[in-house]
Amino acid sequence: MHPAPPAFCPVYRAIGVLQEKWVLHIVRALLDGEKGFNELARAVGGCNSATLTQRLEHLEALALIAKRTEDSQGKLARSVYSLTPAGRELQGVIDAIGNWAREHLDEAPHAPAPLA
Repeated sequence: MHPAPPAFCPVYRAIGVLQEKWVLHIVRALLDGEKGFNELARAVGGCNSATLTQRLEHLEALALIAKRTEDSQGKLARSVYSLTPAGRELQGVIDAIGNWAREHLDEAPHAPAPLA
């Protein structure tokens, strides 16, 4: 039996979303609760504003995060981001990655430095 073509393989499609730089960092930060844009930028660390905006828009289009705009009493409106139920389900994926890393990478004698 041949594997399904990549376009129809759910694992392939999921990896296509989750492999984008900063996506798992954003989801992990939002697992702690909703955050404003600047708070999220600090929590993610190192992601420029344009890239963060692009990733947030993409995750919102995929219905993994929700954006709410709060009126700030005469100031600029504040955008607040939170995970949708589908986004919260990624907790298990992140936990599994952490468990795998603890089991296989923490004890690796010559583990390379993390990629920037």
